[in-house]
This record gives sequence, C-alpha cells and structure tokens, in this order.
Amino acid sequence: MAFKKSNKKLPQAAILKQILRRCSSLGKKYDDENGLPIDVPKGHFPVYVGENRSRYIVPISFLTQPEFQCLLRRAEEEFGFDHDMGLTIPCEEVVFRSLTSMLR
Repeated sequence: MAFKKSNKKLPQAAILKQILRRCSSLGKKYDDENGLPIDVPKGHFPVYVGENRSRYIVPISFLTQPEFQCLLRRAEEEFGFDHDMGLTIPCEEVVFRSLTSMLR
C-alpha cells in the first residue's frame, strides 16, 4: 500500500487515517478485517523506534498530540511512509519513552 502525493493538501484527519492504515508489524499475524497486527489492541498502533527498531504499541490518541505529530513529520521527512518497515520514528528510544510517558 503506497501513499500517493498530490498537489492538494489532505485534511489532517485523512493523513492520520493513512498513517494508521500504513502501520504494520513485520512477521506478525494480521487481522483480515482491519489489517492491523493481531497483538495490537483496539485503539493502538505499532511504531518502530531507535537504531534497533524496537517495537512500541502506542494509543491512537497520541496522534492528536503536537509533540507526537512533530515526530510523525520527522518520520515522513526521513523515511517517508511508502515502505514495508512499518511506521518508523527517527528518535532515540530513551527520548521516545520519555516523550510518551509525558503524553499518557
């Protein structure tokens, strides 16, 4: 599944839906109904963080947080969303854990 770039800006809700659809988990079993890994609870999605691409499960509510949106913009700039590696966040794990602990 690839994102198509266009000249017109998509509303933020549409972009967030694309990001969620794009989230994947390597080697995990998928639910045929929604395409997310079976081990991801409803209302959450997986991200991969740090040099070792450690997997974290984060709540969808993080998508509305400006700090997390900044990480998403950096992820798009550095990695793009058109790859099979899942949503990869360009940040050190310790920084990511610190940020997400403040958002909870």
